[in-house]
Amino acid sequence: MIIPSKAQSSGTLISLGANQIIMTKQATLGPIDPSLNGPLNPQNPQFPNNPLARIPVSVESIKGYLSLVQGDLKIHDEEELAQIVINLSKEVHPLVLGDVYRSRTQIQMLANKLLSKQLNDKEKIDKIISFLCSDSGSHDYTIFRNEARDELGLNIETPNDEFYKIIKQTYDDIKTELELIIPYNPNVILGNNNSLNYHFRRCLIESIAGGTHVFVSEGTLIKQMQNIPQVHPLPPIQRTIIDDQRRFEGWKFEQNP
Repeated sequence: MIIPSKAQSSGTLISLGANQIIMTKQATLGPIDPSLNGPLNPQNPQFPNNPLARIPVSVESIKGYLSLVQGDLKIHDEEELAQIVINLSKEVHPLVLGDVYRSRTQIQMLANKLLSKQLNDKEKIDKIISFLCSDSGSHDYTIFRNEARDELGLNIETPNDEFYKIIKQTYDDIKTELELIIPYNPNVILGNNNSLNYHFRRCLIESIAGGTHVFVSEGTLIKQMQNIPQVHPLPPIQRTIIDDQRRFEGWKFEQNP
């Protein structure tokens, strides 16, 4: 497994199945706590007219909220806790709450299977999974190769100068194709247009024999005017918003030429 830059979440999970992980100086791993995004997730208030614009729900965020309630706020009364859970289920659909916890169990089971292919120490495996799923404290926690090797005990290797040049050349090619260094700014993409169709290539899985699988987002950006009410008798203020009408998001197959 070669990691030229960031391998977060599912990228880290995939790397756990490798016999050897080659990380450049810039490379990082990250926690694997799952976040789910589906039609029952809370609506993203920035795009109220787009039914596909949902807010991802992380099991660690839910766990953190409940830990705050019982830990820092010291709420232990059963009736109060029951009401807190009821209120939470009004903001996050109960099926979503169940799915994120089920997903967490599946992630832990998969991580265990992958690590067991290269490690025989159950205590060490449990320590790695625990850190990557919750003990790191945040989904944004950054794990550089020294910590991955010395603290977690993963089989991390450093590429020599010649190998690093090859890795960088390949990564730069992918970075250009996916426009990784270009910030996503719908205003810039729209320019002077009021609406524009888009097709964004967001992820690649390639092989010589199997062709290319691309994760794409497709839809239309629409510029709209929104009235912001003020205290009477002041007239409403108009502001421009951009609605993301996303029609498709998922994997597509491309046969290699």
